[in-house]
Amino acid sequence: MVRMANSYFPLSLQQRAAGLLCGLVLLTACGLTLAETPAAPDAATPLTKGEIKARRDFQLLDFNKDGKLSRTEVALFPRLAAAFDTADTDKDGFVSFEEVEVFAVQYRAERAAKAAAEQVDKK
Repeated sequence: MVRMANSYFPLSLQQRAAGLLCGLVLLTACGLTLAETPAAPDAATPLTKGEIKARRDFQLLDFNKDGKLSRTEVALFPRLAAAFDTADTDKDGFVSFEEVEVFAVQYRAERAAKAAAEQVDKK
């Protein structure tokens, strides 16, 4: 536990944010994907647990609650910061949830291609 201001917190803000980012990346990598989430889900199509967690994690990383991630908001996370330019497809200096969805599709496709290449190399 981290002792802060005479109170006990199980995790620091940085540790919580790192955990959220890892969860978002894992959901993306495992196919519990943001990319399969409809842009405007209706009540008839409930979100999966993975989709709900991914949306919540995005919202928690969006510290100023403007609906997009800035370089400042992802600066604590080297892996996310390194992917920022790739994910920012409209080059506006921010990554929206929709851009995360597109990035998730590309990331999974690259991983699948790499895994297929490794399987061919093993044969």
